[in-house]
Amino acid sequence: MRADGAEWDRLAALQPANPEHFDPTMVADMPEPARRYFRFTILPGAPLLPVAEIEMRGQFSLGTKDNPAYQPMEAHQILAAPEGFVWAMRTTSGMPISGSDSGRWTRFRIFGLIPVTRMGGDLDHARSAFGRYVGEAVFWSPTAFLPGPGVTWEAVDENIARVTIRHGPLEQVVDVTVDGEGRPVQVAFMRWSDANPDKVHRLQPFGGHLSDFREVGGYRLPFRVEAGNMFGTDDYFPFFLAEVTAITFPGAGP
Repeated sequence: MRADGAEWDRLAALQPANPEHFDPTMVADMPEPARRYFRFTILPGAPLLPVAEIEMRGQFSLGTKDNPAYQPMEAHQILAAPEGFVWAMRTTSGMPISGSDSGRWTRFRIFGLIPVTRMGGDLDHARSAFGRYVGEAVFWSPTAFLPGPGVTWEAVDENIARVTIRHGPLEQVVDVTVDGEGRPVQVAFMRWSDANPDKVHRLQPFGGHLSDFREVGGYRLPFRVEAGNMFGTDDYFPFFLAEVTAITFPGAGP
């Protein structure tokens, strides 16, 4: 818990004290689906706040596609791409599991005492975590992906924009599917993961669907998310089903 708090505070402090404000001309030269994405997700005049906090509830699978064994959960999260994230979760019935996932560690315990997952501190974990929080920040923290150092956008087709994020030795490519108005209704990417029968780290499909978009703090963001491994294949099943209860921006005032 102390580590969670220290990392949370570090990431929250990355929020700019005097942010610029969004002008659609900032994205005028971008590929069309990327331009549509930004003009939907960020309202004109919104403060450019790349750090977001999300409160959520939903279901988290501890099983397989044939037997998902979903557990109701509650979680809170901070996203500060490309620097890091913290996702602290607890189940709310059945086996009491709690812990956190971050760019530096994954730690979950039963009854708060018995470790069930403990990993981190190596490049495999860092690369996998980077994929997760970049993928999530694309739809919950769009400001982090405005044109700038380490961010490259290109059009895959008329409705898919591809963003490449580079941060130190880490790189992640994410495909964002937008509808006619620019809602990012789907994200998909190849994630470095050992969530496979061989338990070997390798690139494999990951992604999900986004819906229930609402305005908050000058942004239009999804309040319903489902995601899982092997996205787009017959082996896909959503192990993460979340309903957002609040999105805020630390340091931004009311």
